[in-house]
Amino acid sequence: MFFLLLKINLVINKKNQIQPIFIYMVKKSELKTATEKKIFVLDTSVILYSHDAFMSFDEHDIAIPITVLEELDNFKKGNDSKNFEAREFIRSLDDLAKDKMLSEWIPLEGKNKGLLKVLMDTSSKLDAQKIFDDTKADHKILNSALKLQENEKARKVILVTKDINLRLKAKSLNINAEDYETGKIKNINSLYPGKVETEKVDYTHINTIYETGAVPYQEIFKKETPQANSFYILKSDKNSVLAYYNPQNMNIEKVEKRTAFGIKPKNAEQAFAIHAILNPNIKLVTIQGVAGTGKTLLALAGALEQKKDYNQIFLARPIVPLSNKDIGYLPGDIKSKLNPYMEPLWDNLKFIQNQYDENDKEFKNISDLVNKEKLVIQPLAYIRGRSLSNIFFIVDEAQNLTPHEVKTIISRAGENTKMVFTGDIHQIDTPYLDSQSNGLSYLIDRIKGHSLYSHVTLEKGERSELANVANLLL
Repeated sequence: MFFLLLKINLVINKKNQIQPIFIYMVKKSELKTATEKKIFVLDTSVILYSHDAFMSFDEHDIAIPITVLEELDNFKKGNDSKNFEAREFIRSLDDLAKDKMLSEWIPLEGKNKGLLKVLMDTSSKLDAQKIFDDTKADHKILNSALKLQENEKARKVILVTKDINLRLKAKSLNINAEDYETGKIKNINSLYPGKVETEKVDYTHINTIYETGAVPYQEIFKKETPQANSFYILKSDKNSVLAYYNPQNMNIEKVEKRTAFGIKPKNAEQAFAIHAILNPNIKLVTIQGVAGTGKTLLALAGALEQKKDYNQIFLARPIVPLSNKDIGYLPGDIKSKLNPYMEPLWDNLKFIQNQYDENDKEFKNISDLVNKEKLVIQPLAYIRGRSLSNIFFIVDEAQNLTPHEVKTIISRAGENTKMVFTGDIHQIDTPYLDSQSNGLSYLIDRIKGHSLYSHVTLEKGERSELANVANLLL
C-alpha cells in the first residue's frame, strides 16, 4: 500500500504565480520515524512465562527495569519451570550484552528488531511507592516505567505484564499496560472441541459403517475434508453411530466402545478418548474437561492396557503450591512435601486396581509395575532432562503449564513415545495463566488437524451425581 507524499518546491514565475517544480511518491513504510516505534517495558512475570519474550515485539524497543533482574536473581535456583526460564533469560541477556553496556540502548539480534536497555533510574516525579505506601518490587517497576515515560515524551511507553493487578495499578498512574499476548488464544469459546454431532446423515451410509466398518468421507461430508482424527456422532432419522475420520485411508470409521484395563466408557466422549489413547497411529492426545469427567482415569487405564508396548509409563503433573507458597513451606522431607500433590494420581491408580480382585493377575501386575518402576508417578519438574523414548507419558493438570513448557515437553519425545495431556482449561491454579494463555489451550489450538494428533473434550461428569450438581450449579 502506498502513501502519497507531495514534495513541492515553490517558485514565483514571470506572471507572479506560485508554481511547483516537482512532485514524487514514496512508500508508507519509508515514512516510519523513530517516534512511531513503541517502547515495551517487560515485567518479571513475562520473563518467567517465556524467557525469549523480549524477541516477540518486532521492530519496537524493549526496556527491562533493574528491579526485574533483581527479582530474577531470586528465581534462578531450583528445578521448577520458572527457575529454568529465569536462568535462560539471564544467559540470553549476557550473550546479548557481551562488551556493551546495558544501561544504553543496544540492538537485538535478528532482522527488523529493535533495541534493548536496562532501566536504572526509578526517580520519577510521580512516586508509585508513596502513592501505594509500599516499597515492593512492583512499585519500583512502575516507577521505572514512569521515569521512562518522562524521558521519552514523544514515544508510547507500554508496560507488559501477566499480573492483572499490576496492569490496573499502571493504568491508575496513566501508564499504558497490556498483557503478553503471544501464544494467547483469541476466542476460547471457539477452541477445537474434537467432536462434532452431525444430524440428517443418510441412514444407508450409517448402515454401511455398521456392516463394513467404514465409508469414504466424501459419502458424508462431500467436498469438505474433516480434521484428522476428529470424532463424530452421526445421526439419521433411523439410526446413529460413533465414528472418526482416519487420515491414513481418508475414511469415516466406526468407533467401538472398548474397555481399557477394566475401565468401560460411560458416554460417547469417553469412548472417543479411549479410542484415541489406544490408536497406535496417534502419538499425541489431549483430553479437556471439568472435574469428574474421567480425564486422568482414562489416560492411565489406556496406558496400562498398552503396557507391553512401552518400556515405562510416566504419569506427571506440575506442582502448584497452595496459597502461592513454595513447597519448602511444607513440613517434612521432599517425599512428604510432594505426596499431597501426587495423591490424586495414586487415587486413580488405586481405582483401576480395585476393578480386580487381589488374587487377579491384573491387580498384581499394577503392584509389580510400581515396584519395578515400570510405572512412575512424579512431579513434572523431575522429568526435565530425561530421555523420553519408548515411554507412554501422561501429563496431568496441563492447564497449569505455559505454552513454552508444553513445547519443551513434546520436543523431548523420542522413538515409540506417546503423550497424553489432560486438564481443565477453566481451572487454572497459577497466577499468571488463564483459559486463553495456558499451555493446554495453546496446544489444542495450534496442533489441531495434524495426523499424529487427536483431541477430545469430555463434557459429562461421571464421578457422581453430587459432583455433577457442583459443576453445574456452584
